[in-house]
Amino acid sequence: HCASKCDKDAGEEVGVDCGRVGLITCDKNTGCPAFFQNGANLHDDSISGGVCLVLSLFLLIVCLMGLVNVLQRGLAGMSTRIIYKATNVNGLIGIVIGAAITILVQSSSITTSVLTPFVGIGVIQLEQMFPLTLGANIGTTITGLLAAMVSDNVDALQVALCHLFFNISGIVIWYPIPIMRRVPLRGARALGRATRRSRLVPPIYIIVVFFVIPLLLLGLSSLFMQKTVGFTVLGSFLVIGVILGIARFIWWWKKQEGLQKCLACLDRRTDMNSTMKTLPEDMQFLKSKVSLLAEHT
Repeated sequence: HCASKCDKDAGEEVGVDCGRVGLITCDKNTGCPAFFQNGANLHDDSISGGVCLVLSLFLLIVCLMGLVNVLQRGLAGMSTRIIYKATNVNGLIGIVIGAAITILVQSSSITTSVLTPFVGIGVIQLEQMFPLTLGANIGTTITGLLAAMVSDNVDALQVALCHLFFNISGIVIWYPIPIMRRVPLRGARALGRATRRSRLVPPIYIIVVFFVIPLLLLGLSSLFMQKTVGFTVLGSFLVIGVILGIARFIWWWKKQEGLQKCLACLDRRTDMNSTMKTLPEDMQFLKSKVSLLAEHT
């Protein structure tokens, strides 16, 4: 915000140089940050903040894409044997390596985006990539911890620690026990096989897992937090309905050949798309054949 009190001796005018409250403070010596102006009100600063947010997100995405491209090109020039030896280590060491790489680049997305293509071409095995991904999830929490320590805010530090211990608890659940470790690996292989059949699988998976399910759980929990009998009863019926729906889906998936039906649907869509792509060439070929037959007859 600009100065709420006016200094008449300095020639400040009410409503122009002072007396108007915004979102940020403009220093008298260094001036205002970019896109902000002295004497702006709350609405002006909100617009400037929105512009800065959009530009920062755009630049962040561009920089991340550029960094991933550079790292992929750099690693692509290396020998596959070097990459295999560097990643063929004990699982705990792999977690440490993944965390260290992520701390250096300050983004788990960069680590996984760079290494995932090497899994696709068979240079890195899926069992080797798993601990590296877990380590990347640990390393990405360091950025939040550093920011929380700098901010000197207890709430920010609590959120950063929650992020850290949430990832650590996930590793403790899914990695040390071999039986539990096979669950995400089998799921990854199943998703990979489904993705080969249709490109619609990844967006459907992302929408369901990261949007539909969290919003459903958040909505159900909000009903019980209202502390009224009506919302509590409604939430109870919805929970029972969700449980019955999940049980019915599992029965259809396992006992009524739901998996085979989904795979058959994906195969039909893939065949239809490939047919539509080659349809113009096939039509030209058929026309040429028909014209040759017409000439001979």
